[in-house]
Amino acid sequence: MSTAHAAVRPGAVLADVLTADGASGARARDALLVVGGAALTGLAAQVSVPVPGSPVPVTGQTFAALLVGAALGSRRGPAALLLYALAGMAGMPWFAGGSSGVAAPSLGYVLGMVLAAGAVGALARRGGDRGVLRTAGTMAVGSAVIYAVGVPCLALAAHMSLGRAVAAGLLPFLVGDALKAALAMGLLPAAWRLAGRRG
Repeated sequence: MSTAHAAVRPGAVLADVLTADGASGARARDALLVVGGAALTGLAAQVSVPVPGSPVPVTGQTFAALLVGAALGSRRGPAALLLYALAGMAGMPWFAGGSSGVAAPSLGYVLGMVLAAGAVGALARRGGDRGVLRTAGTMAVGSAVIYAVGVPCLALAAHMSLGRAVAAGLLPFLVGDALKAALAMGLLPAAWRLAGRRG
């Protein structure tokens, strides 16, 4: 694989900087990116801190999922998160804290990450990861998608009201989400600057 100046055109995502020879090379590259994105999310999920009063811990997986979506785009990003979700549901111990299966109260958040990766990837294709403020908006949209799926699923899984699910599964995480967004605001535009210099 090599870098090419054409890859930093409008409509590209960071993964498009990696060019491949021919259709088979492109398929191999995309497969490696999808597997790598799933593995990165699984590794980040092991950074897990319990939240008092909530069955959902603070983890690195949401940050990784949004970065994967932005870097890989609206097709490869969701594919990576879908692989992560399906493998974890099948028993791969790479959900938060080394857990797996379909009974976890945080499974809805994992499923929300699949959709969020698609949304973030689509925004990244429109330049949503190339500037600080745009990146902040892109991360906010991705987080909102994760909560839109995760909080109602938490309410169902834990047999709690929607209001209680919001209190336990959304509000305690807002400060952490702001910090993750700030980190992304530095990482993604910097990666694009580096890609532009190397292109």
